[in-house]
Amino acid sequence: MGLFDKLKQEFIDIIEWQDASTDTIVWRFPRYQNEIKMGAKLTVRESQVAVFLNEGKLADVYQPGMYTLETQNMPIMSTLRGWKYGFNSPFKADVYFVNTKQFIDQKWGTKNPITLSDDRFGMIELRAFGSFAFKITDAGTFLKEVSGTEGEYTTDEVTGQLKSLIVTKFTDAVGQGNLPIEKFAGNLEEISKLGIEKLNTEFVSYGITMTKFIVENISMPEELKKEIFEYSRLNKVDLNKLAQMKAAKSIEVVAANQGTTGMGMGLGMGVGMGNMMGNMMGNALMGNQQQQQQQAPVNMPPPMPQAVQYFVAVNGQQSGPFNEQQLMQMAQGGQLSRETLIWKNGMAGWLAAGQVNEVSGIFGSVPPPMPPPM
Repeated sequence: MGLFDKLKQEFIDIIEWQDASTDTIVWRFPRYQNEIKMGAKLTVRESQVAVFLNEGKLADVYQPGMYTLETQNMPIMSTLRGWKYGFNSPFKADVYFVNTKQFIDQKWGTKNPITLSDDRFGMIELRAFGSFAFKITDAGTFLKEVSGTEGEYTTDEVTGQLKSLIVTKFTDAVGQGNLPIEKFAGNLEEISKLGIEKLNTEFVSYGITMTKFIVENISMPEELKKEIFEYSRLNKVDLNKLAQMKAAKSIEVVAANQGTTGMGMGLGMGVGMGNMMGNMMGNALMGNQQQQQQQAPVNMPPPMPQAVQYFVAVNGQQSGPFNEQQLMQMAQGGQLSRETLIWKNGMAGWLAAGQVNEVSGIFGSVPPPMPPPM
């Protein structure tokens, strides 16, 4: 190798990047120990940006185009090098090409469930996954904050950092979205919009812009799904009709067992269960009824007083509650006597039915026991 050939190899006169890959974000021009000569040609293709570093410091940045490297188009490098009157000798600099195209169809997902607090369902765990696209909008900032001085930087390396940030910001977006948990599945587009807004406020500091963010699925535990379905049904159902239906079903069950021992007591308890169900459903509506009564005109009559409910001791077990009409039916059927212990709200303890003034009168209408057959 002659001296001329050796000198020719030491000077670089063409700087370019013919990118054949689909996942390379940053590529360093292989200068090694060679120097860039004055008047060298720099070619920056579409979807590329060329960044010059002088001794590790960010210098000039070049957008797509063809450049002849001179002091006129290298203002920062000229200042760093002290080229007040131009330069005639070769110089050393690191040249990085940054790919500014969109990198699409990048996948993200929650490795572990994210925990949220809901006013109705308490602490809940969700999983989510989807896709995103991004591009480099500030090549200098990206080099300083993310890729550093690596010779080649790919999407596999950057998405590892991005995915952790995506999950964090997605959790914030869901928490601040004020969407009921049961509406997550039907509002994935709205959640996606909230997510991309949150992400771009953070990514700008890395020189990255999120161009697309899609939430494809949000999943939750099966038991939580069942709770949500039950909650949605309860909001749609007429509680009065539900109480009537439950009471009717309980009476049908008792009627099917009329031939068994203790038929009368079973009927009484079935009716009592129906009343209890009605009372429970009625209490659920009481709040709305009281609010309507407060808004009603002054000349409206007050609500009807509720019937007194009694509990009855049967074979050492508490049953009921029953109203006076039901107690009379039980007395006529032989399931209630004067000695049967009963109790109602306000009584200090259990008393024999014959000692309770409001109940003792029903025994006057009950015929005495039949005499034994002759």
